[in-house]
Amino acid sequence: MLNREPKPTTQEFPEAAVLTCLMLPQRSLDEEPLEELSGLAEAAGLRVVGRVVQRREAPDAATYIGKGKVEELRKLVGSCAANLVIFDNDLSPAQARNLEKVLRVRVLDRTELILDIFATRARTHEAQLAVELAQLEYAMPRLKRLWTHLERQTKGGVGLRGPGEKQLEVDRRLTAKRIHELKRELDLIHGRRQGEVVARKRHKTVSLVGYTNAGKSTLMNTLTGSDVHVEDALFATLDTRTRRWQLPGWGPVLLSDTVGFIRDLPHHLIASFRATLEEARQADLLLHIADGSSPAVFHQISAAHKVLGEIGLDAKDCILVINKIDKLSDLSKLQSLRHRYPHAIPISAVTGEGLDQLRGLVSEILARRFLELEVEAPIENGRLPAFLADHGEVFSNHYGMDGRTVIHCRLPQEYLGILWQLGAVRLLRRVNGKTEPLEFAEGESSHH
Repeated sequence: MLNREPKPTTQEFPEAAVLTCLMLPQRSLDEEPLEELSGLAEAAGLRVVGRVVQRREAPDAATYIGKGKVEELRKLVGSCAANLVIFDNDLSPAQARNLEKVLRVRVLDRTELILDIFATRARTHEAQLAVELAQLEYAMPRLKRLWTHLERQTKGGVGLRGPGEKQLEVDRRLTAKRIHELKRELDLIHGRRQGEVVARKRHKTVSLVGYTNAGKSTLMNTLTGSDVHVEDALFATLDTRTRRWQLPGWGPVLLSDTVGFIRDLPHHLIASFRATLEEARQADLLLHIADGSSPAVFHQISAAHKVLGEIGLDAKDCILVINKIDKLSDLSKLQSLRHRYPHAIPISAVTGEGLDQLRGLVSEILARRFLELEVEAPIENGRLPAFLADHGEVFSNHYGMDGRTVIHCRLPQEYLGILWQLGAVRLLRRVNGKTEPLEFAEGESSHH
């Protein structure tokens, strides 16, 4: 499949790129092969001037795509005056080198393009360190490609090293040292972030996750009244932001936005951004935001689910939220989404449609794990009030006539049994404003 796009009349972007994709058997036939790569190229500030797609059972060992398709690509690059070819696949260093020799332009693969976007979007020190680490880990096995112009041709080359190979060894040592330094610094940041997140556990936390450009930042602004940066582009923001969200019937919770996902998110990027993802890892509830107006919404939901599994978050409580329904001109699309995902909440972060239903469901899910209690204990017992303040939400504390303190609180159910161990003498459960005695159940103390 080969097509050439018309050249724009103005040079909007400095570099012209041809997009290329090898469709292997495992890729879905109804998936638009270069739609996401085109969005990534635009996010990187490139002008797409051509596209090449090939279906093949397996990649070519030398050039990834077949020799005939490489020749077609070479002709297209020349006719479009392109100076860059981008593959929607990950190339080996040898494949990239062989392609550049034939095409005589720079060749980037999918991961290189994503890393370039991340480098331009990183604003905080933490994000910049994470991006640098991912770049160096990607570049480490590819350093030889950078020094081939210095290699010396010799007869009997065993044991002989040209100047390029000497410089290559120096570069590898420097790169390995820098990778070690970055990992150590990011480990420290990760430790601090874990401490910060755990310290906020007195408040319930909800984390926004999902495909990049699904409207997570817009939704955060609408729900919390904040002014998080919003841009219609892939990976507009890389840093986690946390804001206070006032939930009706519940009170304040902390709402966090995280870096967006994409299909086949590179593993070393996930590892580098583990501190950024700590908010989602520690959250009580995930809101998986999907762009209902995207033609590829089903693939994007699947891709986000896959990434959640890779980072160990697929077992968490999660609500699927179909955003941007205000952009759906065809109602059959919404009906199809509802049929496939019957428990999803359709919303518009822009118009506010569906947000009351979302707030209600979030409050309901959070409340399932909690009990509203009145806990009575001897007035001299200091351990129990401290425990309730650390692990629950204390609404009031007053003293009774019989020398007992009465604490009105909300507490996760798993902590119920330990209250008796800490000296509680009476528990009352509040339901719809009324109280009823709560008897100790056999085995509840076994949680702790």
